Amino acid sequence: MADINLAAAKARPPRLEPEAGAAGSEPQWDVIELLFFAYRDFVGDPDDVLEKLGFGRAHHRVLHFVNRNRGMKVADLLEILRITKQSLGRVLKQLVDEGYVIQKEGESDRRQRLLYVTEKGEALALKLAQLQTTRITRALNEVGPEASEAARKFLAAIIDTDGRAGVLDLIERANVARRRD
Repeated sequence: MADINLAAAKARPPRLEPEAGAAGSEPQWDVIELLFFAYRDFVGDPDDVLEKLGFGRAHHRVLHFVNRNRGMKVADLLEILRITKQSLGRVLKQLVDEGYVIQKEGESDRRQRLLYVTEKGEALALKLAQLQTTRITRALNEVGPEASEAARKFLAAIIDTDGRAGVLDLIERANVARRRD
């Protein structure tokens, strides 16, 4: 599978061990399964659009992050996605060849490869995000007025603590940049 990066997995901090006495010894099967099914359906709508273009989930993630973080370095994208250089290279080549993404040299360091979406790439990223936003909005409306903030806190809390601040900073920087546009 193209989205597995064994080198990055080895470099990550050790995974959490079950806490003794935490909520009993029985795994939280229902929450685990709900996350699996929610993810399946969350990516399912975009998957249908992407399949028609010959793209997959890796293309979606690359397009999403490049659209949200215009001018990002390839190295930063590798760190975010935790995929191999080879996998990213294959996906990027396809997105570049088909006119969704462009690469530019860095101004101060010509070895840097900076990534930008084209108009075509931005349109696709927006279409996919709107499909997911429709699903998220429907779910949050079903849960109630406090659901949005609770969902953000819950999802942030799932992220490893040593990487959480960086993820939240990445999201905030993208939000600020979007408001300026």
